[in-house]
Amino acid sequence: MDAMDGGAQRSGLQDPPGPGSAEQEGVPGEWDGGEGPPEVKRSQPVFIHSSSRQLEEEPRASSLPSIPNPFPELCSPSNSPILSSPALGQGPPREGTSHVVKVFGEDGACRSLEVSAGTTARQLCETLVRRTRALQDHSWALVELHQHLALERCLEDHESVVEVQSSWPPGADSRFVFRKNFAKYELFKSNASFFPEVMVSSCLEANKSMAHSELIQNFLNSGSCPEVQGFLQLREAGRKVWKRFYFSLRRSGLYYSTKGTSKDPRHLQYFADLTESNIYYVTQGKKHYGTPTEFGFCIKPSKVRSGVKGLKLLCSEDEQSRSCWMAAFRLFKYGMQLYRNYQQAQARLSQPSWIGPTPLVSAAPATAPTPWGPPRSPPAPLQRSVSDNVLVAMDFSGCTGRVIENPSEVLTVALEEAQAWRKKTTHRYSLPAACQSSPLSAAIHRTQPWFHGRISREDTQQLIGRQGLVDGVFLVRESQRNPKGFVLSLCHLQRVKHYLILPSEEEGRLYFTMDDGQTRFADLIQLVEFHQINRGILPCKLRHYCTCVAL
Repeated sequence: MDAMDGGAQRSGLQDPPGPGSAEQEGVPGEWDGGEGPPEVKRSQPVFIHSSSRQLEEEPRASSLPSIPNPFPELCSPSNSPILSSPALGQGPPREGTSHVVKVFGEDGACRSLEVSAGTTARQLCETLVRRTRALQDHSWALVELHQHLALERCLEDHESVVEVQSSWPPGADSRFVFRKNFAKYELFKSNASFFPEVMVSSCLEANKSMAHSELIQNFLNSGSCPEVQGFLQLREAGRKVWKRFYFSLRRSGLYYSTKGTSKDPRHLQYFADLTESNIYYVTQGKKHYGTPTEFGFCIKPSKVRSGVKGLKLLCSEDEQSRSCWMAAFRLFKYGMQLYRNYQQAQARLSQPSWIGPTPLVSAAPATAPTPWGPPRSPPAPLQRSVSDNVLVAMDFSGCTGRVIENPSEVLTVALEEAQAWRKKTTHRYSLPAACQSSPLSAAIHRTQPWFHGRISREDTQQLIGRQGLVDGVFLVRESQRNPKGFVLSLCHLQRVKHYLILPSEEEGRLYFTMDDGQTRFADLIQLVEFHQINRGILPCKLRHYCTCVAL
C-alpha cells in the first residue's frame, strides 16, 4: 500500500532510474525548486508511469537497444484486427474500424467477411445473397446459434452484427448461420393465428366492440404488444424440477401468478426484464434441460455471457403457444422498430429486381413520412465483391450474344426469355411417350432447389422447423420405404405432413400421382407448379420451398 501511495504521489514526468541515469551523473531526477526547470536529455525519453510495477520494469527495458518494428500494425491494439476483435470479449466495437465475421451455412461450410462496426443483419444477408447467387427476398436471415447451450434466435434486421458478436464469451461455441426463416414477419400477415383468442382474452374483454383480428391489427399498427397470458412450465433455478405457472405479459414486464390464475397484484411475481434480455428457441430441450415438451424457449439476460446459470427456461404446451409468446416478446422489446423492418422488407420486394451488375449503393426505400415518425433514411452503402462488378446482362436470343446496357431493356428481355422457357416446357409435356419416359425427363427434378434427395423424415421435419413453420413451406424428397416413389413434405397449421408421390405407367407413358391416378403429372416439376397455383388434394397451396445454399 505504501509503495502504491508513493507511486501515486510521484511526479508524472521524470527520467526512469537505471544504469547511467541522470541521478548517477549528478542531475536530479526531480525539480528541487532551484533555478530554472530540470534539464531533460534529448537522448532519453520522458515516461509516464502508472504503477510501481512498471517503474521496476523500465530500467531493464531502457538498457536494451532500440530495434525498429517492421510490423507496427500487429502490435497496435487500435489498428490490429486481432488484438481488438470484439469476438475476444474486449469491449464494444469501435466505430470506423473493420471486423471479421464468420458466417456458416446449413451444410457446415464457413465464409469470413470483413464488415464495419455498424453493419446490420439485413445488410450482411444482402451481401451473402449476392455472393451466393441466391434468390433475393426478405426471408433470408442471420441466426445466432449457441451450440453448447442448444439456443438459437433470428437476428432482427436492424441489429448490429458486430455488437452481437462482441457479446459472446471468448472460446464459446457460438456462430452465425445464414438460412431461410419464413416465419420472421408472419405475425404481421397472419396475426389472428399468432395470437389466439384464449391468450388475449383480457384485451378482448376490454374492447368488446372490436373483432379479434381487428384488435390484434390495431396493436401491430401501433407497435405495441397485446397483453398475453397462459400456462407455462418453469424450471426452478438451480434445480431440474419443472413447475406449471400462469404467466402474464403486461406493459410493465413479465409476471407469473403464485396462486392459480389469479391476476391480483398481491399474487403476481415479477419474472424478467425483457428489454435487457434476448429470447431464444431451445433446440434440444429434453436432452440438455429435461423439458417436458419439445416447445421450449429461454430468456437470456444480456449480462449473462456463458453457462446455464442465469438462464430463465420456459416450456409451452404446443407450438402455437410458443409462437405466440415469442411474437409477443419481440413486439414488447422492439415495438415500432419491428414493424418498420417489416415495412422496409415489403418495400424492397415491391422494387423490380435488377438483372446485371448490382449498383454500388443499394436502392433506398421510399422516404415519405410514416404515421410513426420522420421519414426513413436510406440504408448505408453496401460493399461488393470484385466478381459482382464484372457481371453484365446478356441477350442470347439472336445468333450471337450481345451486352444489354439499357436497364429497361434488361427487364423486357428477361420477361421474353421467361415466356420462351414456358413454351419450351409446355412443348416438352406434349412430346411422344418415348421422350417423356427418357432418363432426362425422369431426373429433371434433381436440378430444382426444392428437391433434397434422400433425407430422412426426421431431418425433413427439423429442416422445415428451422426455416419456419408457416403454411405452404414444402420440399420434395425421395421415399425411404418405396424405392421408386417420392414424398412431398408440407407444413400446415404448424405441423409437417407427408404425401407419397408414386410413379405410374399407362400406354407406355410415365406419370406421377398423389391420388391413385386421378390427377397425373408428366414429372415432379409439373406437379409442384400445379400445386403452387391450385391446392388440389393438399390442405394449402405450395408457397415457400426449403432450400440450402452453399457458402
